Amino acid sequence: MAEIEFYGADWCGDCRRSKSLLNTLGVEYEMFDVEQSKEYADQAQAISGRTNIPVIRFKDGQHLVEPSDAVLHAELKLRGLVD
Repeated sequence: MAEIEFYGADWCGDCRRSKSLLNTLGVEYEMFDVEQSKEYADQAQAISGRTNIPVIRFKDGQHLVEPSDAVLHAELKLRGLVD
């Protein structure tokens, strides 16, 4: 399992924003496109209990749903994934 699993879609503005932050910070993640696979969409909903995306799940099972850049960055720092 990757350090981060990212459930999202290309059309989703919040997904593009969160992916951009991860890419800018050099944080590796595994992408699951919920638009391309009902299974991925179902997994994202099972993780978060909601249909909102992105769902960003960490290795320990904790997750964020539609995080702001500040919240996502703080979580990455807390986990030691960025300086």
